[in-house]
Amino acid sequence: MSNAADAAETFIQSIAAGEFEAARQFLGSDFSFEGPFDTFSSAEPYLAAIRQLHAMVLGVKIKKVFADGDDVCVLYDLSTNSPAGTAFICEWMRFRGGKIASVRAVFDARPFAAAFGGA
Repeated sequence: MSNAADAAETFIQSIAAGEFEAARQFLGSDFSFEGPFDTFSSAEPYLAAIRQLHAMVLGVKIKKVFADGDDVCVLYDLSTNSPAGTAFICEWMRFRGGKIASVRAVFDARPFAAAFGGA
């Protein structure tokens, strides 16, 4: 596995374990995030949102990590104690200078929207 792949996997595991300071070290100063519910243009608001949602996380089971240079794709099951249950998630991470510059998360958001009172 490449260094970027190792870093991506460790980052996901740190977030799942609630180790937000450890996770922060992987994020670059130019970090951005795009997902079904939110978009962030820096690390701090992203981590703040993740902290708020962490209470529902039971665990993460990484299924596969693909790496192509500075592009890494992590496929994992996110188990929650919410009505959404377990979700299959894909995160495409782009590294720059050894840090995560961007993350694009893709998953079926409908169970989560319903769990939070959305349509």
